[in-house]
Amino acid sequence: MSVTDILTGIALVLIIEGLVYALAPSLVERLLETMRDMPLDARRLTGLIALGLGVGLLWVIG
Repeated sequence: MSVTDILTGIALVLIIEGLVYALAPSLVERLLETMRDMPLDARRLTGLIALGLGVGLLWVIG
């Protein structure tokens, strides 16, 4: 894995995040409100699941 690969990954994340905020800002607001109402453990579990899915996807395609 090179620095270029890491920068490409970061760039893709920024592009996807930017598209979400540009195309559906009200959806992002509702999502943040929903997350604020979630217990801390549920948010942590959601993050761990997303992390596991990302690592699994990288493992499958790599």
